[in-house]
Amino acid sequence: MNHTRLALCAYLALGLAACAQEQPTDYETDVVDKSGGELIVEDEDPNAVEVKVPETKMTNVPDEAQATGAPEAQ
Repeated sequence: MNHTRLALCAYLALGLAACAQEQPTDYETDVVDKSGGELIVEDEDPNAVEVKVPETKMTNVPDEAQATGAPEAQ
């Protein structure tokens, strides 16, 4: 009898959860987008840590077919 009551309670709880209203998924923040999609540049900070960026020539990554020497599928 206890198992039946437990199963009935679980069934009713699942039924109530399924009928519950969906919670809104909109989030509001106190942040203002000042970039407008552009790069943000700040004045140089004299107390900033110096970073040395390597001076490597940038090249495109080859396609897989070219990198493996396999012919391209058509």
